[in-house]
Amino acid sequence: MSRSRPTPVPIQISTRLPPLFGSGPLAFPAPDTASAIPVPIVKEFHLAGYIEDRWLKKRPNPKTGKRERTALYGKCTRYRVKGIPGVKDRSFDALQDAKTWLAQAQTDARRGEFVDPRDGAISLKDYIATHWWPTQSGDPSTIERIEQRVRRHILPHLGAQPLNAIGTEVLRHWKKRLEKDLGPTSIRLVWATLSSILQAAVEDRRLGRNPCRSSTVGPPPAAPGRVEAWPPERVLAVREALPDRYRLLLVIGAGLGLRQGEALGLSADDIDFEKEVVHVRRQIKMVRAKLCFALPKGRKVRDVPLPSSVARAIRQHMKEFAPVPVTLPWDDPTPPKTPVEAKHRRPRTYNLLVTGRERKAINRNYFNSYVWKPALATAGVIAALDESSTDGARVWEPSREHGFHALRHFFASEELEAGESVVSLARWLGHSDPGFTLRKYSHFLPRAGARGSAAIDAIFA
Repeated sequence: MSRSRPTPVPIQISTRLPPLFGSGPLAFPAPDTASAIPVPIVKEFHLAGYIEDRWLKKRPNPKTGKRERTALYGKCTRYRVKGIPGVKDRSFDALQDAKTWLAQAQTDARRGEFVDPRDGAISLKDYIATHWWPTQSGDPSTIERIEQRVRRHILPHLGAQPLNAIGTEVLRHWKKRLEKDLGPTSIRLVWATLSSILQAAVEDRRLGRNPCRSSTVGPPPAAPGRVEAWPPERVLAVREALPDRYRLLLVIGAGLGLRQGEALGLSADDIDFEKEVVHVRRQIKMVRAKLCFALPKGRKVRDVPLPSSVARAIRQHMKEFAPVPVTLPWDDPTPPKTPVEAKHRRPRTYNLLVTGRERKAINRNYFNSYVWKPALATAGVIAALDESSTDGARVWEPSREHGFHALRHFFASEELEAGESVVSLARWLGHSDPGFTLRKYSHFLPRAGARGSAAIDAIFA
């Protein structure tokens, strides 16, 4: 049975145009509201950039139909990629290489991730000297320590390397070299300095990533162990071994928890005997072998409770050694270069509680080597100085854990043992984060759960 074909329906096309809106060249057809179908507007996006052939002219000769040679024919690389915003032109000998690079550069530029390899070809030494170091600012003593790390441990080994040649393999060899001279803590500080330099290069669009943040190579872990506090007997023994004019420094460190620079910079005007409080307003710090006054670490002042025993020691010291007015520059002893720096660094005078024999501010290096460590040796904390050295150098046995900072740990341990809160201790020590105080001194807290256990025992006894 055959199937009949449907009768075709003729399609009529109207040539009558709809009325126009407006007049003149900008007139356009009015939409037929009854039958108009909305049509999406498709925009074409064209990536910027093109390839220029520098050997042949762009347009062919009208007569021969061939592209003629330019004056640069055979004298330079043939293909040049141009026209990508924010991307420098780059030349290639092979057309395919130019196309590949253009496509990748267009993609990276669109994402904001483009890094020109030529910008990373600068040596680490030149990048630091020209681009990174001139932009560094902050506390002068901190800047000095950073400069020492760069000069001693980074530039001698990596300074000649191009930025983009410093990868994980180079860092592994560098780390191995550092381990011959430095301990884990020092290596971590040097590593952090290099990482900040390379991160700046990433943000300057000279590197695509920071190799110091690789998952396969990194600084050594922090040295294990925890802070140990001196027993009271040792504190008293070292105090007795110190010369009379310096004994108050030990009392201030152990009784108030002040840092060494803060103890050296304490003024008679900072002591409020009536309210039983000490105002920690400044420190004495050393910048490029010169002394100056500055705000305490973290640039924050604080108040510390004044125990009566410490108040008596301060009064007794002031009777024997009257406070001495000492004038030093503020914050930075280097000559100022601008009126703003001159105003900020203007010398200031304070009546210091403890001064040296010349009635001057105490240099911490002198104090540590000629006052503190001899007292430690007399008290039996460290070995006596070996006098057999022929070059006259004073080389004490390593005793970092027995530095002046040990008095601060003693203060923290005593306060926590007495039941003071971690929040209060953090405020007195000048810690911005009580969590840091807890992590550092949690083992000094009284036995966890002891009071709770006693309460339970009282119920079921």
